[in-house]
Amino acid sequence: MQTRRNYNRGSRINEAIKEEMAMILRDIKDPRIDFFTSIVKVDTTRDLKYCKIYYSVLGDETRKQETAEGLKAAAGFIRRELAARVNLRQTPELSFIEDDSIEYSIYLGEKFKEIHEEDEKRRELYGSGDEEDPEDESEWAEEEDEEET
Repeated sequence: MQTRRNYNRGSRINEAIKEEMAMILRDIKDPRIDFFTSIVKVDTTRDLKYCKIYYSVLGDETRKQETAEGLKAAAGFIRRELAARVNLRQTPELSFIEDDSIEYSIYLGEKFKEIHEEDEKRRELYGSGDEEDPEDESEWAEEEDEEET
């Protein structure tokens, strides 16, 4: 029963930190931190000494690099704000890790859309493919008859 309670506590703490981090990012005035920065995931160690914050930035490589520098420079301020907003005995040391899963999912969505459009074009050109060609059926029947004899 002890592990279940710790799991719930850990996930609640991670979720609380994630929510507060999203709000803190909106309050930071550093122009290097891009407006389209999202907190994707938060992992805190069981002893609450360390916290990995996974973030995503929509934009080009220069924006991502500037955001990484801005987050690193603002880590002390963010930690202090987090301590004031989340009631923890000890505020964890923060490390920021870039996560490109949001951009990757957008990329995959675009690829699926392209595949779907190509499939629709093929169906318009060659038919839906649902109806069977009678010539194909007769060829199959002839082959089956030859195999049986």
